[in-house]
Amino acid sequence: MPGYDSALDVGVLLLRVVVGLTMAAHGYNKFFGSGGLAGTAGWFDSIGMKPGMFHARVAASTELAAGLGLAAGLLTPVPAAGFVALMLVAGWTVHKPNGFFIVKEGWEYNLVLAASAIAIATVGAGRFSLDHLLFSGTGIYELLHGWWALAIAVALGLAGGVGQLAIFYRPPNRAGI
Repeated sequence: MPGYDSALDVGVLLLRVVVGLTMAAHGYNKFFGSGGLAGTAGWFDSIGMKPGMFHARVAASTELAAGLGLAAGLLTPVPAAGFVALMLVAGWTVHKPNGFFIVKEGWEYNLVLAASAIAIATVGAGRFSLDHLLFSGTGIYELLHGWWALAIAVALGLAGGVGQLAIFYRPPNRAGI
């Protein structure tokens, strides 16, 4: 079904670019937004991700790299794993106490971004991607979509997010005790 294949490729391209550039914009904002990296570092310190400057740099860089990588469709399961790790940490440290819905600053948005990235990795970046251009016809290409890509995105993402939380997250004592 050539029409379906073309539509699928365009649909995945649209989703990759929108979701990827949205994440990249968040990283850019952490670097160059109104408070800059110093403001981002202070915010990370305030939520218990210490040292704040380290996490500001890591988060901003990962958001930029994962976002641009997903948008370009380059080694797609790897940037998808970045989305999973980023959204797990954000959901756990900032949004979890607020419930599900984003209107109350819940973790809904985090879930949608992570699941979208995993879905893109699973179906593959499509013909209009660097994955297809660089790796089509090679053994690597088989790891960039399908079950392997799903496993890579989820396993690496969870390992990164859980590892970061276990090593660095020290929630502030809100009770003042």
